[in-house]
Amino acid sequence: MLKPFSIAVLCSTLLSQAYANDFILHPNYAAFKANTMQKYGLSAEQIDSAMSGSKHINRIINIMSSPGENKPWYDYKKNFLVESTIQRGVRFKHQYHEALSRAEQVYGVPQSIILGVLGVETGYGTNKGSFITRDALATLAFGYPRRAEYFSDELAALIAWSYQDGRPTSSVVGSYAGAIGYPQFMPSNINKFGVDFDANGHVDLMNSPIDAIGSIANYLAKNGWQRNQPIGYLASYSGNNPADIIAKPFELGNTKPYGQMQQLGLQPLNPTIKIDALDMVNGIQLEDSYGLIYYIVYPNFNVITSYNNSRMYAAAVWLLGQEISSR
Repeated sequence: MLKPFSIAVLCSTLLSQAYANDFILHPNYAAFKANTMQKYGLSAEQIDSAMSGSKHINRIINIMSSPGENKPWYDYKKNFLVESTIQRGVRFKHQYHEALSRAEQVYGVPQSIILGVLGVETGYGTNKGSFITRDALATLAFGYPRRAEYFSDELAALIAWSYQDGRPTSSVVGSYAGAIGYPQFMPSNINKFGVDFDANGHVDLMNSPIDAIGSIANYLAKNGWQRNQPIGYLASYSGNNPADIIAKPFELGNTKPYGQMQQLGLQPLNPTIKIDALDMVNGIQLEDSYGLIYYIVYPNFNVITSYNNSRMYAAAVWLLGQEISSR
């Protein structure tokens, strides 16, 4: 006859086997479960069930070590500013013109920027990612120490959302970093910024382009988009020290009066563009194939980086959207 302690150990062992996953023996797994239970009111069994069968994906760690933003601009832009993506964007613009126009009116975010985000993120839904989101987030939560806390929080948010939405975690697929659907929202952002823009009673960013349109506009508006304000202008620079006019990393929000930037040698490349000396702006520099190029950028450019903290990303979104809108 088994003693009570032995029965408890046996039950625990059988439960672990039933919900086996590659992370269950990780030293941080118990703390992850406890935090998720406390934050979202889930049971330990619900969390183990949601994690059942999850796998470590070593390829994801390799990708995180060499992100696309490490490329120079002239290579980076080839991923997005290409005719095939532009043509898909033009078709998407015509197909969903009503939703795009409505989103611009409601949230104040230009259609071009919504189109740019959708093009850069998923090529208008053609590449939403093929990794099981649970496995991608778990791989990073338990195998990428530099940002383990962030990805643990996103994994917990995914599990909570999957129960709320009534779908198994194993059915959700997305990017290598855990982003989901047309707009590539991280799980925690779905409830924060997701919008039922097609009014069918359900926010579905995985399958509804219209919900994605409204949700992107809502995200940017809530992150500080300024309605009817500029994004930026192609510029020339005539000074001797570009560091004087280029925003330092993570300091795009620290703007300066344009009059000061002009005195340092930064001005619009198009002489017909007139900027008020008191406009608060910043400068960025990108490396094109024929040399360095400069832009004068406004706070709205910085808002785009809230989606992905990369100046090249924001430039790609902005310029792709401009090109599509001009067609």
